[in-house]
Amino acid sequence: MNDYDFYVNILKERLSPYRLHHSLEVAKSAKHLAEKYGYDAEKAYLAGLLHDITKEADAEETFAMAEKYTLDMTQLERDNKKLWHAITGAGYIQNELNITDDEILTAVRYHTTGRADMSLGEKVLFIADFVSSDRSYDGVDSMREKAEISLESAMLEGIEFTVTELVEKHSPVHPDTIGAYNDIITNYKQKGLI
Repeated sequence: MNDYDFYVNILKERLSPYRLHHSLEVAKSAKHLAEKYGYDAEKAYLAGLLHDITKEADAEETFAMAEKYTLDMTQLERDNKKLWHAITGAGYIQNELNITDDEILTAVRYHTTGRADMSLGEKVLFIADFVSSDRSYDGVDSMREKAEISLESAMLEGIEFTVTELVEKHSPVHPDTIGAYNDIITNYKQKGLI
């Protein structure tokens, strides 16, 4: 039994086969990106493996976890089911699996929205979730190419993709996503890249 079998067995209890497969592919992608960009490959793999651990929790379980782990959720977050699992996932990993590594916890916490001043580990997971081999959305090949050149370039495309999709659906954009976008654009301008 390797170090990850314990976590895979928990995922098998919590996730559908589809979501488990996605988690395994994101873990592989995160490990690859970590090795490429000089981040801890084991931390990246574990964060990728666990990033969707509460993705299939219903509203009742989600809000019970938020209360149990004393997780702060804004009204925007409470109203947007797509954001729940990143918040509760970090809480679950810390409280139920006793993983206290802040780099893993914050990577999971912000893998959906991003945020300003993201760490290398957070960027790795954010992009790994976009480019894992099971993804097949329009534009994924471009994202994969950018991810091999620059995490920030891939992040910029990923955030623009997300914001455009949300705006087209007349859905609110999380302030952390705007913060991530502004942070990357500002850094790019300072470096003369745009």
